Amino acid sequence: MAQRRGSPEDRLSELHERLSEAVTALTTGADWQRAAVFAAKFRSRSFGNSLLIWVQHQAAFAEGRVPEPEPTFVAGFKQWQQLGRNVLKGQSGHVILAPVTARFAQLPSGGQPRRLARGEQPRPGEVVRSGMVSGKAVHVWDVSQTDGAPIPVHPAPVLLSGHAPAGLWAGLAGRVAAAGYTLTDAESAAAIGGANGVTNFTARTVQVRADMQDAARVKTLAHELGHVLLHDPQEDAGPPHRGIGEVEAETVALMLCATYGLSTEDYSVPYVASWASRVDGVEPADLVRTLGEKVRRTVLDLLPQLPTPAIGDGEPPGLSRDASTGASDRAAVRPRPERETGRTSVAVSL
Repeated sequence: MAQRRGSPEDRLSELHERLSEAVTALTTGADWQRAAVFAAKFRSRSFGNSLLIWVQHQAAFAEGRVPEPEPTFVAGFKQWQQLGRNVLKGQSGHVILAPVTARFAQLPSGGQPRRLARGEQPRPGEVVRSGMVSGKAVHVWDVSQTDGAPIPVHPAPVLLSGHAPAGLWAGLAGRVAAAGYTLTDAESAAAIGGANGVTNFTARTVQVRADMQDAARVKTLAHELGHVLLHDPQEDAGPPHRGIGEVEAETVALMLCATYGLSTEDYSVPYVASWASRVDGVEPADLVRTLGEKVRRTVLDLLPQLPTPAIGDGEPPGLSRDASTGASDRAAVRPRPERETGRTSVAVSL
């Protein structure tokens, strides 16, 4: 059946195309770093949706519709009303993907889950779970596209050059120990083969140079913790090749440090195109999107066990988490690695 112009199917196709174009454009280390840092600041959204917000807001800035090239706080139409603000007349929202969920019933013993119709009750003994079945296009607006009551913003601490947030090293070190690794100092780069840090999966050790400034040591420890959490051969099949593994670990460090306002501008991620193009059977855009979401979730899992981040997550302070707006994408399905083939399978990714 032919799709009607402007139908939901048309809008979803256009949105997926726009997202693919955005991630395909990430061809340099600097581009990837900016995307990773922005996703960290907007970690309430999936990696794909954070990129969609980013590129659409930059386009709005180029057209003179918003005052800054990057958004600060983003929410849905009704969410802004909840905070006493209203979308300004003539302001177009940023289109993102929101999950469409359904209820599924399944016996505890297993078997194929069945989808429940609206209002349908489960059979005796069945367990009901919600699952994502598709996506839909929704709109969100930056605070600069609204007016009304002021937003309570807590000032973020400004870090001194060379210093890291109090307690961050101890928090990261604790996660290394919890994973079963011993953390030690290396006297210098020469002591660990010229590197700033090194993870030995066989010996279950992590070493970080002791002759670096505090902030650099924390960034390096975050990188090595990325290896521990994502690439331990006892827990995971590991990345397809070392290039991807190094980018994943460095992106964990970039996003984690960004949530604390810790600058990592002196580091750049290796060229995305140079490693993405070498992975057989996967389009570079799909790989970048999958990697970004994988890293984002790793950082989100870490944050509750670390000191309170210095910056927000992209949602306006004071916004109720259970506000019914249809603009949330927290239920996004995780991309799945297919270890039997060594290829990456991208599920419905928001």
